[in-house]
Amino acid sequence: MILIAESGSTKCDWVVLYPDGTEHKRFSTMGFNPYFHSAPFIHEELSGNAVVSKIHKSVDYVYFYGAGASSESLKDIIHDGLKRVFKNAAINVDHDLVASAYSTYTGEPAITCILGTGSNSCFFDGETVSDEVPALAYVLGDEGSASFIGKRLVSDFLYKRLPEEMAHDFYDTYGLDKDEIITSVYSKPNANVYLASFSRFAGKHMEHPYVKMIVREGFAKFADIHIGCFANATEVPVHFVGSVGAIFHEILEEVLAERGFRMGQILRKPVDGLIKYHLEYLNILNAYQVN
Repeated sequence: MILIAESGSTKCDWVVLYPDGTEHKRFSTMGFNPYFHSAPFIHEELSGNAVVSKIHKSVDYVYFYGAGASSESLKDIIHDGLKRVFKNAAINVDHDLVASAYSTYTGEPAITCILGTGSNSCFFDGETVSDEVPALAYVLGDEGSASFIGKRLVSDFLYKRLPEEMAHDFYDTYGLDKDEIITSVYSKPNANVYLASFSRFAGKHMEHPYVKMIVREGFAKFADIHIGCFANATEVPVHFVGSVGAIFHEILEEVLAERGFRMGQILRKPVDGLIKYHLEYLNILNAYQVN
């Protein structure tokens, strides 16, 4: 069997395919990011999954694409963790940007962007995935992402800058004080996921002018930094994957139009396009024919 996995920092979507390419099962786990998770941790988490425990010996190939897997040393962490679980499988690990480019590919060169827990962008010409500026993660970057929006919400709540009605609802929803928030951000693991979780509150109040303002500011920064960096940005479509781009698509479309960028696809989850690309362009089933 074949496993294809697309992982953000929050969640990982897995698809199990039979050797003939038909789909066997889908399931989800927590997201695995080598900046935050070790190989033993990945092994432990996956070993406790009910689906994995049933299929791990039958998996021949694993194609894993994940946030943070941007260098060979970081890929090796994921590879080691997966190999401990899928001992009989050939394992390929690559960056989530690659997955995004593959999942949105329609035969035309394009810029593909991630707007989920974090944010990033790349250019894909059909053969090579390339980037122009680095992703600086939630402390220095992640413009327009869920963690960016969540960080702004939390800081404005603590600074007492939220609109009054939203501030009351924020406290009623979460019941947090400054000490709890500071501890979670600075002393506990996965602060990016913690901050991103507050973006749901923005979605709840998505029609409020304040929310529209901070989302627009984040998207504007993202567009200027991560799309405008490409010399051909106005000549090719710009695709997006991730929940933030899907939820706030109207604002995103406005921001792109203001800059002369051409909106392409907006996919909340890239896994369907990823399966198609592997079957049609990478011809992954050929491995079984060869063997």
